[in-house]
Amino acid sequence: MTDLFIWPAYLLLGVVAGVVGGLLGLGGGIIIVPSLLFIFTWQGLPADVLMHFAVATSLFTIVFTSVSSSYAHHKHKAVLWPKVFLLTPGIIMGAILGAFIADYLSSDILRRAFGIFEIFVACQIGFAVKPTTQRALPRRNGMILAGGGIGTLSTIMGIGGGTLTVPFLTWCQVDIHKAVATSSACGFPIALAGTLTMIFTGLDYSNLPENSIGYVYWPAAVAILVTSVLFAPVGAKLAHTMPVNSLKRIFAIVLACIGLRMLF
Repeated sequence: MTDLFIWPAYLLLGVVAGVVGGLLGLGGGIIIVPSLLFIFTWQGLPADVLMHFAVATSLFTIVFTSVSSSYAHHKHKAVLWPKVFLLTPGIIMGAILGAFIADYLSSDILRRAFGIFEIFVACQIGFAVKPTTQRALPRRNGMILAGGGIGTLSTIMGIGGGTLTVPFLTWCQVDIHKAVATSSACGFPIALAGTLTMIFTGLDYSNLPENSIGYVYWPAAVAILVTSVLFAPVGAKLAHTMPVNSLKRIFAIVLACIGLRMLF
């Protein structure tokens, strides 16, 4: 892929991630990671760390989009900040652990793991899977443990954690709107700790391409960040005028197809 097509591809990916994120309430990582994998493959980045670059670059964009999203929710007083602060220590430890695990795993294993996760999310969205039983939020140690699991898996997958944090909070009897808002705030420590650790773990890779620091590929990160932030409000506005439930089912089919493609 020549430079003539690379930049438009990055910018278009940011547009799609922003609109879909705003429309369906999904984090961008679930779209950005597989798309970057395909673009980086065409671009000719080192094959043995393609997924590492896709994951780290996705996490970098989430650092900023999570701030924007959580601020918007905060203005509506929907973020449960005490719960965010309880989850954060575990999230940070888990994100650091997840980044080291991702660095240890091969790109092929990461790709297949993400494919399985993508299919899981497709089923969750397509069938509107929700917890059937509920319990109270755990105490401090339980919240740290939950944050650790969310941070670890989210960093390995390169996502902001919404597909994990929202079900956990709703299972613990948190209102869905407040769960989504609180999850958006939790995306910041996940993405920040994950990005910094993947920059660190990638520094000793001997074949880093130009314009990268660690596993973060800056041209893609900046281009996606700019357009995703600009177009997220467009998706949020469309959410009030379009049949979101039908769109979710269509998007679930697309995610399932992407997941199968990454697996096979």
